[in-house]
Amino acid sequence: MLRRLCLIRAFLPLRAITLTLTVLTSVAHAATPVVLQRPISLETATGELFGTLLLPKSTTPVPVVLIIAGSGPTDRDGNNPDGGRNDSLKRLAVILAKHNIASVRYDKRGVAASKPATPDERDLSIEKYVADAQAWGQKLKADPRLGQLILLGHSEGALVAALAAGQAGASAVISVAGTGRPVDQVVREQLQYQLPPPLLARSEQLIEEIKAGKTDDNVPPPLDVVFRPSVQPYLISLFRQNPAAAFGKLTVPTLIIQGRNDMQVGVGDAELLHQAKPDSSIAIIDGMNHVLRIVPNDIKRQLASYKDPQLPLASEVSDRILKFIDSIPAA
Repeated sequence: MLRRLCLIRAFLPLRAITLTLTVLTSVAHAATPVVLQRPISLETATGELFGTLLLPKSTTPVPVVLIIAGSGPTDRDGNNPDGGRNDSLKRLAVILAKHNIASVRYDKRGVAASKPATPDERDLSIEKYVADAQAWGQKLKADPRLGQLILLGHSEGALVAALAAGQAGASAVISVAGTGRPVDQVVREQLQYQLPPPLLARSEQLIEEIKAGKTDDNVPPPLDVVFRPSVQPYLISLFRQNPAAAFGKLTVPTLIIQGRNDMQVGVGDAELLHQAKPDSSIAIIDGMNHVLRIVPNDIKRQLASYKDPQLPLASEVSDRILKFIDSIPAA
């Protein structure tokens, strides 16, 4: 979905560069990895998708994490043109690389460098996002430099990861700030305290119409950011998904990560995912918000964190991800 309330991130253009970085790794790894950063692309039937590969140099295949961004025009780095940048997904990829784990993060179709693949948001659907993640996964599985494939989805990307995992050939799935409820319920909750009664009532009507598979061109301007006619076809595809049910069907190891101070997705969503798949690992991180930073429950400081790339990621989020990847059984 292209714009949504509370998604305050910035657009970063693709930089087609080749960069060799030497980075320190943890005590758990004997050698300091040399990491290659290179552009990577995926050909699709409607155009090319673009991303960034971080690849630690190794004589043996290394695990690779396919990082799937969240809702709206969120780019490969976790940024959105509706506000400043926070680089949450970029920073996570760098941490993985320091620990000898490769990653690919990519601009979704219709976003940033991949915009030409679907320039009109009327043509977007959750099914197309899932097909793209599957194709990326198959591309990475065919690369002899890469070993186990882990799909990591952030926010709406967590649903894409769950739906794509089987066909992508994933060895594991990580849900970060992923909803456990159908998204129409999340949208209702987000709007409940932001709209006056007349607009709230109209938003309820629109949600019900979209759930029924109908579009409606009569959208009041204050609701246009969420329900504009051009995004309604995408919402129709999204609202018919059940994230907990999709997560529960996974047969590979899974990790659920959720912050207690997340303004957009709650701890209850993580618990729903865990209930759907009781053998999943779950980490509820005190103080962490939607962009993976430790921030108090203060609206001004929360919003400021969405546009502060200098804020470090919550240390526990990377610790949990690294331990989980280390625990994945060898194929």
